[in-house]
Amino acid sequence: MSDEGMVRVRGAREHNLQDVDVDVPRDALVVFTGVSGSGKSSLAFGTIYAEAQRRYFESVAPYARRLIQQVGAPAVREITGLPPAVALQQSRGTPSSRSTVGTVTTLSNSLRMLFSRAGRYPEGAERLDSDAFSPNTAAGACPECSGLGIVHTVTEQSLVPDPSLSIRDGAVAAWPGAWHGKNLRDILTELGHDIDRPWRELPQAERDWILFTDETPEVTVHPVRGPGQIQRDYVGRYQGARAYVMHTLANTSSPTLRRRVLQYVLTSACPVCGGTRLRPESLAVTIGGRSIAELTALPMTELAPVLRGADLPPFGRGIVDDLLARIDLLADLGLGYLGLARTTPTLSPGELQRLRIATQLRSGLFGVVYVLDEPSAGLHPADTEQLLGVLDQLIAAGNSLFVIEHDMAVARRADWVVDVGPRAGVHGGRVLHSGPVAGLADVEESVTRRFLADREPAVRTRREPSSVLTLSGVSRHNLRDVEVQVPLGVLTAVTGVSGSGKSTLVSQVLAGVVARHLGTEDEDDVDPVQAQGLDAVDRLVRVDQKPIGRTPRSNLATYTGLFDVVRKLFAGTAEAKARGWSAGRFSFNVAEGRCPTCQGEGAVTVELLFLPGSWAPCPTCHGARYNAETLEVTVGGKTVAEVLDLTVEAAQGFLADVPAAARSLRALHEVGLGYLRLGQPATELSGGEAQRVKLASELQRARRGHTLYLLDEPTTGLHPADVEVLMRQLQQLVDAGNTVVLVEHDVDVVAEADWVLDLGPGGGDAGGQVVAAGTPEQVAAADTPTARFLTGRLTPVG
Repeated sequence: MSDEGMVRVRGAREHNLQDVDVDVPRDALVVFTGVSGSGKSSLAFGTIYAEAQRRYFESVAPYARRLIQQVGAPAVREITGLPPAVALQQSRGTPSSRSTVGTVTTLSNSLRMLFSRAGRYPEGAERLDSDAFSPNTAAGACPECSGLGIVHTVTEQSLVPDPSLSIRDGAVAAWPGAWHGKNLRDILTELGHDIDRPWRELPQAERDWILFTDETPEVTVHPVRGPGQIQRDYVGRYQGARAYVMHTLANTSSPTLRRRVLQYVLTSACPVCGGTRLRPESLAVTIGGRSIAELTALPMTELAPVLRGADLPPFGRGIVDDLLARIDLLADLGLGYLGLARTTPTLSPGELQRLRIATQLRSGLFGVVYVLDEPSAGLHPADTEQLLGVLDQLIAAGNSLFVIEHDMAVARRADWVVDVGPRAGVHGGRVLHSGPVAGLADVEESVTRRFLADREPAVRTRREPSSVLTLSGVSRHNLRDVEVQVPLGVLTAVTGVSGSGKSTLVSQVLAGVVARHLGTEDEDDVDPVQAQGLDAVDRLVRVDQKPIGRTPRSNLATYTGLFDVVRKLFAGTAEAKARGWSAGRFSFNVAEGRCPTCQGEGAVTVELLFLPGSWAPCPTCHGARYNAETLEVTVGGKTVAEVLDLTVEAAQGFLADVPAAARSLRALHEVGLGYLRLGQPATELSGGEAQRVKLASELQRARRGHTLYLLDEPTTGLHPADVEVLMRQLQQLVDAGNTVVLVEHDVDVVAEADWVLDLGPGGGDAGGQVVAAGTPEQVAAADTPTARFLTGRLTPVG
């Protein structure tokens, strides 16, 4: 390949990269591989994409250029042959219920424009702007429900579930507890109401006033004083139960308080808009005889023929042609079963990732480098095949693809592979191979090469369940009246094509039912589900890929409890005792010990106009977090900042004589995180790393009893070698008498399970059923999309 067709990187030193030189071709699918933490993201995103972005900003304006320079250019000597770049990094869905498939893909914008310009209006009706077809605008939102589609109402029965109780004994259950509730009862007493009489015996007019009045009378309250109590008279203001509940729902930012008051309201579809969230005038406009609410409720595979067959003026056909082309692309990515009104919190991470990719792919850019972060994340092997077809289209259109990927099926299809390693952190950061895929087989140092070659089928003895947890009547999202049996005391893989209902079943229904049984707080409202066998579970642990913290102040040491051990070690030195310093002095969260400039963050935020803010090293402590006096105390010749800068691997030697630290460090090392620094900010950890930190924290606890561990796609972000490490830890948890249930697409992991639940057969409305259940061998013999990929990973039976 000629030099003109290459991106040439010279002297890359970002993060752990060791002065890397590498050439990669343009107009090709280039896959960057390597174990987690090897440096591939530092090369693809931290160096190549960051330099493309820097050049773009440099061309914008002197003001923007000055700000970008504060953040710093990537640590690289030179990059040549680099076209403009677009990054597609992973991100989780927004919790907003107003964000939908239509808004994420911008298809809703086009559909609203179509209704505004080419819709069929009632005779005499004024033409509406496109905003009038959005429930998220004042012009379009139903005035009754403010565009939410639901209304909350209360009744006497919902506010007072047990009318045999008196007000003093808590008849008005919807009222707040503690002092606030006592205050309302005392005010009622001052107003002349009998709070010791059973609620049902109070006159109806009095009950209605107590619950539903909008009056807020003020009275002087004379509290009943107990022995030795001093309580002064005060002026209290009354608030009816309905007013309290509605005010709390409208104004509280506390999820716990919101969940509490929701117990006492009746939630139903808005009577004015019927749950469509739109004004009547907007709903009166139709295309193909249907309102915009009716069209956005259809799966895209059903929406397309309606738009295709609609009688529209010529200028409307242009909008429809664009809509259809974008819907076809989403269908190619296996997302045709989704409707535009589907809210993003109900989507799996894989579905959301593909929606974002599809949106970018339709932008029509030419001659750019797309830098993708694991586009196969959350995809069933059958869906990955479709994804590869779409990526081929991008290259055919004249673009380049630089893809960070752990899925070997994608790596095998690459035109060029860049393998970074050989291991993680300080043991990585070198390019072991840059060239055609076949050449990697000759690189002995490469951990990746054995996974690219044909591998021996898995052979293992399946465990027998200790008991079974049965869920019946499961109806949520696309699961409809499903019955499922989850064996306990074994490792179960829940698989199936994307959108088949796996995450709904495990992370929402199963997690919610068990959490409710154990009496722990749970974010999800669990629909009525019948469950048997719950008594065999003593504890629930969810090990997800959510960040362990959102600022550099949160780090590996603080999350695992290692930091407490380190601080006590420093406080125990003769020097610290002489100065009268306790362990608190060695916390970067305490004013006395931390750097005053960055407040112990180790970094300062640089705010950019119209751009997201960035973190830059603190100019005073240069990332140490502490003031100079605190750093005068040492243990074993190291300051507290230097101890936090040790890797887990190095710290194992340094803190070998400290049992509490040694246990935590061993657990972190066993899950393959020996390369992370103790003070590594949470903001620098990938989702896979955060998940393994949580797993290590769990492994270091010696617990008895039966724990149910739930993991949703734990191999996302992990190289196959790291998956092997993770699976060893999970199998140990099961060997210790616990249950592990994981949502998974990796067929090697599924082949290692004792039991498999396969959902499908398709996604969305075409899924939601258990299509196969049993040992991996039994599921491989079924006629499902999963079986086709699982068969080759198992030793034939017989």
